[in-house]
Amino acid sequence: MDKYYYGYEEFLYDIRTLHQMIRSYGPDTLLAVARGGLTMGHFLANAMDTRRLFALNSIHYNGTKKLETMEIFNIPDLSDARKVLILDDIADSGETLVAVLEKLQERYPEVQFKIATLFHKPESLIRPDFTLKEPPAWIDFFWEVDPL
Repeated sequence: MDKYYYGYEEFLYDIRTLHQMIRSYGPDTLLAVARGGLTMGHFLANAMDTRRLFALNSIHYNGTKKLETMEIFNIPDLSDARKVLILDDIADSGETLVAVLEKLQERYPEVQFKIATLFHKPESLIRPDFTLKEPPAWIDFFWEVDPL
């Protein structure tokens, strides 16, 4: 399997670009999909000078293997939010983001949700509202491979 290393310097450039893109939306809350959206959430929360950063858990992959089932859990209380930006590293099949969005809209119908990713695949079931590029191969994100 071909792999593409996504390093810190590229991420830093991309997260600055993404930050500029999302400013027009003006989210009052950031919601990171763990684990892929956590690093993005941390950087964007600092850039936006907000502590309204939450996370939920989603399990749909085990390494490079897509699982038959999907779990979405630890959904935070967003009842006082108005504009939530959902963050994930990639819209691959899009199944996770579709399921997360459906669950959130069902629970919080009065909240406006938008999605931001670094990468998206054209065949994804959902196109994020804010996204930067298509992946050239399977991505090894620095936060997945460097710490170990």
